[in-house]
Amino acid sequence: MLEWVESSGSASTQNQYSKISELVNFERYFMSMQEFDVVIVGAGLSGISAAYHLQKNCPNKTFSILERRKQIGGTWDLFRYPGIRSDSDMFTLGYAFKPWPTDKSIAPGDSIRDYVQETAKENDIEKHIQFQQKLVRSSWSSVEARWTLDIEKSDGSTKRIFANFVMSCAGYYNYDKGYTPDFKGSEHFKGQVVHPQFWPENFDYAGKKVVVIGSGATAVTLVPAMTDKAAHVTMLQRSPSYMAAIPTEDKGANRLRAILPKRLAYSITRTKKVVFGAAFFRMSKSRPKWIKNLLLKGVSMQLDDNSLVEKHFTPKYNPWDERLCAVTDGDMFKGINRGDISIVTDHIESFTETGIQLKSGETLQADIIITATGLILRDPNDTPIIVDGKPVDYPNSFTYKGMLLSDVPNMSNTTGYTNASWTLKADLIHAYVCRLLNHMDSANQDYCVARVRDASMESELALDFTSGYVQRSVHLLPKQGDRKPWKLYQNYFLDFLSLKLGSLQDESIEFNRAGEHLAEAEALAN
Repeated sequence: MLEWVESSGSASTQNQYSKISELVNFERYFMSMQEFDVVIVGAGLSGISAAYHLQKNCPNKTFSILERRKQIGGTWDLFRYPGIRSDSDMFTLGYAFKPWPTDKSIAPGDSIRDYVQETAKENDIEKHIQFQQKLVRSSWSSVEARWTLDIEKSDGSTKRIFANFVMSCAGYYNYDKGYTPDFKGSEHFKGQVVHPQFWPENFDYAGKKVVVIGSGATAVTLVPAMTDKAAHVTMLQRSPSYMAAIPTEDKGANRLRAILPKRLAYSITRTKKVVFGAAFFRMSKSRPKWIKNLLLKGVSMQLDDNSLVEKHFTPKYNPWDERLCAVTDGDMFKGINRGDISIVTDHIESFTETGIQLKSGETLQADIIITATGLILRDPNDTPIIVDGKPVDYPNSFTYKGMLLSDVPNMSNTTGYTNASWTLKADLIHAYVCRLLNHMDSANQDYCVARVRDASMESELALDFTSGYVQRSVHLLPKQGDRKPWKLYQNYFLDFLSLKLGSLQDESIEFNRAGEHLAEAEALAN
């Protein structure tokens, strides 16, 4: 029809065509807009958990999941380096509502990815996911009580989605870049330099001399995994990390699975792991010397040459000032005992054509250098949040109960524990958000917002962790307060009482109807 009208030469028909064209374009624009009660950002471990809780506890809510990648899995789909695995046991990293299905307590990355995908499929969550949709900006209107989400699609086009509530489950790592220091002379190295976050597909390291720079969880995983093909692997570290040999399988848990119903066995083991983990962390903080000696004794029992313990396995910091590195089945120590792995503790002077020159004068020969030098936390300013026309000032904001940002309505952020499994906190947050949504419905309220009422409250860093990836970015992040509900305790049991059983109402959170505070919103915008 439009083609026929366009071919007509009269002014009147051209005017009619113009009006019809405007209507069609408006209809196309209107049809391209989507509105949901809840939008979840991210289809990884956290995002699928959030969707499960929404479906179970808020069945009348419409929702959609935005995933910037091509498939489900998040971190466990992104990282593909050799040996990639969990550094937490799967009885706590797994979902509370879905028992971990395999015998391995410390699981490889592909098994975790399959587990997340299986959870989505079993609960019919896949149909809610919009893939290759990158959130670039979120704007809140208190007048309308809704978020306007600007989305960039894979083809470069953009669209908008509207939602009353947003659950951010994108994690806190930057997926686009990893951390690599500016190594002097790196341009002269004639071999290959690879960052684990961007591991090349079908990368061949057979028969090569490999140097892995780093001593964190990635290096501890990668180094022993590469001994299957590499001629030799050297782990080069500036300073040691705490390590502990952890069995891949939990024999006690597997025995329970054999004699008890699957869910009951999983629940018992999960509870046991949570209690032990919390107790160990508490002991690490109250009796650090005792725990330090215990860990070092464990390492010495694994190594044939105990002289290595003092130089290469004794950190300068106390246990749990940084995450403890799990050495599955002692594979790192076995590789050292066999002579397949060397540990060097030194600083880099410069790269050379054939390897690395150390400040001590020693030279490490290498065909391949792996920079397992760390991750980068997401800069929240990369995805701006605008509230009633005013950009959120992240460093001067506070986190309410570890999930809501002060003065930002109807938006939760899922961040797990630094001293325990990520999913433990994620499940609590998602259950709490569902309680919050149901409470607002029953009270006939449209949105909630956390406010700092006490001007005397002192600010503290949100992450009290000495790891490099935290220290490099902590100045960009919101703060925590020095008291509840603004204080993060990194304690599952305290969070369970607060988020699962505690009241939804306190002096720091308010509930409003759309447009109720129009004057306040206009004042903020100006």
